[in-house]
Amino acid sequence: MSLKLALVGLAGFEEFYPSEISGGMKKRAGLARAMALDPDILFFDEPSAGLDPVSARLLDDLILELKESLGTTFVVVTHELASIFAIGNNSVYLDVDTKTMTASGDPRKLLAESSDPKVRNFLTRGEGSAHAQVL
Repeated sequence: MSLKLALVGLAGFEEFYPSEISGGMKKRAGLARAMALDPDILFFDEPSAGLDPVSARLLDDLILELKESLGTTFVVVTHELASIFAIGNNSVYLDVDTKTMTASGDPRKLLAESSDPKVRNFLTRGEGSAHAQVL
């Protein structure tokens, strides 16, 4: 487990209790725990929930680094657009009204090309037809 803690930047914190570490450190400890058995696929549900924007970006960077170095597939459920564009290379959009998948693919490509108004609204934070300039 010490190796997994080191991979997520927590070397030296092996003996700390959860109440003694920050929220971002708790997220990374959870990631280390999930990696303990070297799975082929890791699932995340809103991994940056409760984190400040800087800590959320650091977690995104860590996920990308681990994905590349370990060759693990990461499945992330999130509403955080910054994370979607930072770490997503394939995305699935589900419509709550029709209970169907309405789009899938690289989120940057969908932003540029999707004609589905719900997908465009989601990817532009409600600006619909406006293209996001920088993400």
